[in-house]
Amino acid sequence: MGSKAYKALFMAIGIFSLGYMIYGTGLLVIWENINRTGIWFLPVIGSWLVIYILNALAFRAIIREPQLPETNMSFWSVLRLTISGYAINYITPFVALGGEPYRILELKPTLGIQKATSSVLLYSLMHMFSHVLFWLASIVLIVAVVPLSDVMLAGCGILLVVGLVLGYWFINVYKKGFTVSTFRLLEKVPFIKHKAREFALKNAENLYEVDEQIRVLYSDRRNAFYTSLFYEFAGRVIGCLEIYFTAHAIGMEMTLAQSLIVSSGSSLFANLIFFFPMQLGTREGGLALALRSVGLPAAQGIFIGVVLRIREIVWIIIGLALIGKKTKNNEMNDSEEHGNGLKPVPVHVKSSYRNN
Repeated sequence: MGSKAYKALFMAIGIFSLGYMIYGTGLLVIWENINRTGIWFLPVIGSWLVIYILNALAFRAIIREPQLPETNMSFWSVLRLTISGYAINYITPFVALGGEPYRILELKPTLGIQKATSSVLLYSLMHMFSHVLFWLASIVLIVAVVPLSDVMLAGCGILLVVGLVLGYWFINVYKKGFTVSTFRLLEKVPFIKHKAREFALKNAENLYEVDEQIRVLYSDRRNAFYTSLFYEFAGRVIGCLEIYFTAHAIGMEMTLAQSLIVSSGSSLFANLIFFFPMQLGTREGGLALALRSVGLPAAQGIFIGVVLRIREIVWIIIGLALIGKKTKNNEMNDSEEHGNGLKPVPVHVKSSYRNN
């Protein structure tokens, strides 16, 4: 599917999902909650501009390589892809799957297919890795701040171990790559193993190249790695402010530490049930549980959840509007279609894949 067809498809899905989201929430409910939030609604929306700027800085740090002039993309180009990609992720049934192919297609004319694919995969990995580190920091904060029963303390211990295991897995992925090993695993899965092997043989060079670029970020581009991780982690911390602002809009005496715990707790719950479109219902439940854990009224989780849902609607509208925008890089490369197809795979690479 071409880039234009892909954009048209997601614009259609986006408009439908946005309409469903607004209908499900209710125009009257949206208006009443904006009024109830009052002037605090502006910093709630604005905090996400700061988050997206930090996300874009993290993404750009991964993309840019001094020896490749074409990777020196403008900040606006990367910010546009960041916001529009997340808008697509919000509206797709499986969260965080729709925006990545869109970003690859948008980057391909400028960077080529391997660099575009590896950059998007590396950023997605960094986004998830920072989330794991954020959860680990939150668990330490919960143990330090929240009075815990023995059962809750044991639960935090289990989550800590799981988080450390995930962190270890991410570091191994950065050291070795994972696309080739993933396809080797898929070749053992019934019903898809033949298709997976056929794709892997056809695109062996591209898969090895993507894995090499993943490895290089951690081994040879440490400054870019830690810069990207810092921006992503900072974005997670800034994300707590929307809950803090919303709570204070209705007179809840919430501290910044409590907002961090509520934010991490609710996001953990929502990500455990990641297959819900737009996380319908899961966030509100997670917020209620998290608020109760820090001694705040659980019922207010519904109001906070609705305000966050309205914030999502606003940024989805902005993201969908940005899908139709073209960057200068894309305009220059539309006629050239640099990296339009997959490179031919040398016989020795195919043989290498078969022998491994």
